Amino acid sequence: MKRRDENQLLSLWYSRPAQEWLEALPIGNGRLGAMVYGGIKQERIQLNEGFLWSGGPHEYANPAGPEALARIRELVFADNWSAAAALAESALLGQPCTQASYQPVGELLLSFEGIESHSLTNYRRALDLDSAVHTSHFTIGNVSYVREIFASFPDQVIVVRLTADKHSALSFKANLISPHAADASAAGSRLKMTGKPGASPAAAGQSNFCAIVDIRADGDIAAVSVDSSGAAIEVTAADSVTLLLSIGTSFINEKDVSGDSELAALLWLNKLTEIEYDRLLTRHVEDHQSLFRRLSIDLGGKTVLSRPTDERIASAVENEDPSLAALYCQYGRYLLIAGSRSGGLPATLQGLWNDQTSPPWGSKWTININTEMNYWLAGSGNLIECYVPLFDLLKNVAKCGERTAQVQYGARGWVAHHNLDIWLGTSVVDTIFHGLWPTGGAWLCKSIWDYYELTNDTEFLADNYDVLKGAAEFFLDTLVVHPKSGWRVTNPSNSPENAHHRDFSICAGPTLDMCILRDLFDNVAKAQSVLQMDSDFGRDVLSARNKLAPLQIGARGQLQEWLDDWDSIAPEQQHRHISHLYALHPSSQICPESTPELAAAAKQTLENRGDESTGWATAWRILFWARLWDGEHAHKILRYLLTPTLTAHNMFDLHPPFQIDGNFGGAAAVLEMLVQSHEKSAEGKRLVRLLPALPSAWPDGSVSGILAKGGFVVGLSWKNGKLVHSEVVSKFGEPASIVYRDKVVDFSKEIGSKTVTSWE
Repeated sequence: MKRRDENQLLSLWYSRPAQEWLEALPIGNGRLGAMVYGGIKQERIQLNEGFLWSGGPHEYANPAGPEALARIRELVFADNWSAAAALAESALLGQPCTQASYQPVGELLLSFEGIESHSLTNYRRALDLDSAVHTSHFTIGNVSYVREIFASFPDQVIVVRLTADKHSALSFKANLISPHAADASAAGSRLKMTGKPGASPAAAGQSNFCAIVDIRADGDIAAVSVDSSGAAIEVTAADSVTLLLSIGTSFINEKDVSGDSELAALLWLNKLTEIEYDRLLTRHVEDHQSLFRRLSIDLGGKTVLSRPTDERIASAVENEDPSLAALYCQYGRYLLIAGSRSGGLPATLQGLWNDQTSPPWGSKWTININTEMNYWLAGSGNLIECYVPLFDLLKNVAKCGERTAQVQYGARGWVAHHNLDIWLGTSVVDTIFHGLWPTGGAWLCKSIWDYYELTNDTEFLADNYDVLKGAAEFFLDTLVVHPKSGWRVTNPSNSPENAHHRDFSICAGPTLDMCILRDLFDNVAKAQSVLQMDSDFGRDVLSARNKLAPLQIGARGQLQEWLDDWDSIAPEQQHRHISHLYALHPSSQICPESTPELAAAAKQTLENRGDESTGWATAWRILFWARLWDGEHAHKILRYLLTPTLTAHNMFDLHPPFQIDGNFGGAAAVLEMLVQSHEKSAEGKRLVRLLPALPSAWPDGSVSGILAKGGFVVGLSWKNGKLVHSEVVSKFGEPASIVYRDKVVDFSKEIGSKTVTSWE
């Protein structure tokens, strides 16, 4: 029978153990995460629990804001950026300005002292994306060993299965370690570690964790014993062993960390006392495949599948490898399933996986692009359930953001700036240069409408309407009239992380803000219409929308990033952020067919900025070119994304260092090259475009299961660069036009209807 780890089309596999974290392979169930090294004499399993963060509950809002706002705005309108930034630093910067960090739990170490690696043969470790099981197997002498590890969502534990094909051949020691102040102990067949992460700049470390390992050894003479230190368990002469790892924390919500972490860990373990390994595995695989198998993709180029994944990445600069792009797309879907499930938190900058107590950028939610990018794949990748943690968090962000809006701006509604931690500090953090951007929450709100367009779920829309409305209320109260143009603009703000003049980002009405608010106000009004409620407020937001500053084309033919044409004098001409092209993607305010002049300006901006950037910014550039229907340029940048510069051995995206947003953005970009559904015709009919940006490097291929807006599930195949066959199924009966090049097939308005079209 073919082993799970030999599924070459859907496996990351390697011919040696991982030597460092960026070579280890990730598993997760949305709450528990682990990085598996596949060692021989020692197996390292680095552990995370999504609710373990430094610090504790804290309120960041700065009450000096309302009194200073008028003066700050006056200074910004007068282009006195130095004085405006100085006043904003004292009156608007959070107290303190640094947030908490996502924390690792530690490691489970399994030490196999009886194994002599010098006689090793047949080594292979692999992560099978289809089953979400990590497998390592090898032969020592005449004994073959197999180790299977997975993180179960149904049973909320990490499962380790150790087997050997020789009787009584398994002996090892298990222990838990942590970078935090922690205590480890063992009793019977259970190993326990308790600990507490450290302080954040805002608060002392207040949460704690408990990790428990339950060890089940099989064999006629198997023995399980506690070693003399009381902090490890030894297994001797077993035939097979199953370890169940559970982790609990004291986190209850952003205001309460009084939970019992040991009880939380035991809750899951005690449910599994009678459950055998095969049943645990079956439940895990069935759950994972119910999501993962919705979409398949084949881009051709399978001749390199016999090479280890790290070798394929290393040769990606010189060699065309379409199947690597397909694997990258499915890996992104795997990571979203593993890292974002109901009951957990949304994917951070590092997803669910972090091994550092001081991780890059705090491993937080950066909401001026990165968190949003994490969820672009949830729609087209047919994983809408993975959105749930984002919406759960967003409701809580809105509640906390109400206080920031009131205390810091004297406004109704709610606001969130560019970064969030688990304690939901929604104030301005880090620096005025980076943090004084009030539109992060409004951008997150776009996901609510995206989800509705994918599902037609009016109950969901009604449940989240107050979040949308509160975001809009804040801007109705805080938009101000520009003294020269008369447009209504944000002030103070910035175009994320980019300076318009050296050292200064503070400004009024940057293009990104205006684009986000157009979408927010439109979506609130559309939601009000769908739900048949709050019509007066709908009129208010549409009135405000019509007074926002429009998109503008600058002297170089580029789309302007700011109200003034500062693009050519900005200090970083190839800045990683291209925030003003939000109008092209993820929004639909710019389209080559309906707004050709703006599309040409967006193209000029992309040419000015260059193709190569950090991981996530490179992924966004691919999406931009896909929206311009330029498959060759999109593919050129995708090839760069897949090289060792931006892709680690384990296929994690490199900012550098590691950030997971590029994985999700790059995967979404592959699907965007094949199917697009963001547009509507002048008559309001959904347009589903097939192969809008197919590159010549993918002449033959197929895809099935892409979820398009309007609730359409799309499958198609092509040969010699031309569409051959398509199948589109409507989930809720929205009228649509299926578009391929200059051909159009109208779709009937009928729930469950299907159109199967031959395009030859």
